[in-house]
Amino acid sequence: MEFIELLKALILGLVEGMTEFAPVSSTGHMIIVDDMWLKTEEFLGMYSANTFKIVVQLGSILAVVVVMWKRLFSLIGLYKIEGQPANRKFNLIHVIVGMLPAVILGFAFKDLIDDYLFSVEYVIISLFAGAILMIIADKFGPKRPSVTTLDKITYGQAFKIGLVQCLSLWPGFSRSGATISGGVLLGLNHKTAADFTFIMAVPIMAGASLVSVMKNWQYMTMDYIGFYVVGFVSAFVFALLSIKFFLKLIDKVKLTPFAIYRIIVAIVLAIIVYK
Repeated sequence: MEFIELLKALILGLVEGMTEFAPVSSTGHMIIVDDMWLKTEEFLGMYSANTFKIVVQLGSILAVVVVMWKRLFSLIGLYKIEGQPANRKFNLIHVIVGMLPAVILGFAFKDLIDDYLFSVEYVIISLFAGAILMIIADKFGPKRPSVTTLDKITYGQAFKIGLVQCLSLWPGFSRSGATISGGVLLGLNHKTAADFTFIMAVPIMAGASLVSVMKNWQYMTMDYIGFYVVGFVSAFVFALLSIKFFLKLIDKVKLTPFAIYRIIVAIVLAIIVYK
């Protein structure tokens, strides 16, 4: 493969890794960067380009597993977290309850979403909508959150956060933006809401990505293996960096700065698209 093509894979991996877990929408940024600039479909073809985007997402998922392996392993009984209260343990049921709404709606409306919502125009609208929700969460969320660790989350809160997560089925809205906002409005502090978001993302993203890879396996030819590898490694490395940075930052800056960024991006895009 030519150097310029591998450079495009590196850039797309960087975009995916840096934006997947920040509340700015990785899908929206991938659509923007690829459709408006890199145009990987022109040399990969539509199916191979879509498969590549799934592969780089798996790199981001692996980064979450590396960063949060203790908590993830504790959910399946492979690690014991010291000091975890016996009367309220965060467990696999919390994750399943939080996942269910988006999983059900995602399967029900997948074709509709794929056919109508994957466009720059709809991403512009969803960037605005997600930003408004994030500002509302910061403004109206409790000043002194009652849930400061994962072990204090109730099943009811997990389910309600899952309902809010359904908004992220709209490309550009952002899974982390929706779930962190929902968590904050329900009494979680920003760090705990982010932790829950990242943990819940692993099975959702891994399941959806693996199903898509299996369906599109025939398009992952050896001709493009270098492209896939560079994108995967790039997404993993940059996601690893961004997750650690974001978890340290979120309780200090909250969601509003990210909301402002989304609004600026949406305005710039609207000017470019509708000029």
